[in-house]
Amino acid sequence: MSTRQTLKTLVEARRGLIVPGAFNALSAKVIADLGFEALYVTGAGVTNMWFGLPDQGFMGLAEIADHTARIRDAVDVPLIVDADTGFGNALNVVHTVRTLERAGADCIQLEDQTFPKRCGHLDGKTVVSTQEMCGKLRAALDARNSDQTLILARTDAIAVEGFDTAMERAEAYLACGVDALFIEALRTPEQMQQACARFASRIPLLANMVEGGKTPVQSADELGRIGFRIVIFPGGTARAVGHLLQRYYGSLHQHRTTAPMKDVMLDFDQLNALIGTPELMAAGQRYEG
Repeated sequence: MSTRQTLKTLVEARRGLIVPGAFNALSAKVIADLGFEALYVTGAGVTNMWFGLPDQGFMGLAEIADHTARIRDAVDVPLIVDADTGFGNALNVVHTVRTLERAGADCIQLEDQTFPKRCGHLDGKTVVSTQEMCGKLRAALDARNSDQTLILARTDAIAVEGFDTAMERAEAYLACGVDALFIEALRTPEQMQQACARFASRIPLLANMVEGGKTPVQSADELGRIGFRIVIFPGGTARAVGHLLQRYYGSLHQHRTTAPMKDVMLDFDQLNALIGTPELMAAGQRYEG
């Protein structure tokens, strides 16, 4: 079964599929090695970890496509890829979908913010018209090479136009024929339940868990019970790594040795085992004379 077929099967299972965020190939390898069934190539995580910048439209198509391709080479689990606004109008979306599909995306997420976008849990967002977004979604559906590639429509309208209008936008995106919906930054458990009551029986819904964000953080099991089929934890990786880096470099600066951090580090052999060094060296020996 291809990774695209696998993802469709997982989503159709009607349970809270837990999908961690990956910002590079190493984080993806850890996710896959631990047995997660899919991963989320996070635009915010790539921006935070690659550029050291906030998620405010600094990442372009080339960067997310490059990260997707590297992650696809590293793991064989399904990839849900954050394509932001599609990097332009409907014609740009066509190029974006084709590029990310070639890079290895199994599901491509597109949102209705204006450009430059910003993190869904930051204030000050703006959105394009429903008509414009529907045109971009139809272009995405027409552009994909395989109908096994899922198109995930995200609306950020709650922060801009309110909950009821966001629901209307989600209805319009559903009518376009998208494969899944992502209603960003639901504010309360009641809003989450209302969204599921309206859509969960008709289309897969995604819940976004952001530690310290607008949406109450719940477990994938809890969210699966109310109707969310996909639960992403996209940015926790960057927050965890940022915390550990502060601790590691702070300790090194203070103690002038890494000895106090030994218990929270991989040693030389453990890291090489994680990245497949022994297997790679064994493979290379087959070509040596």
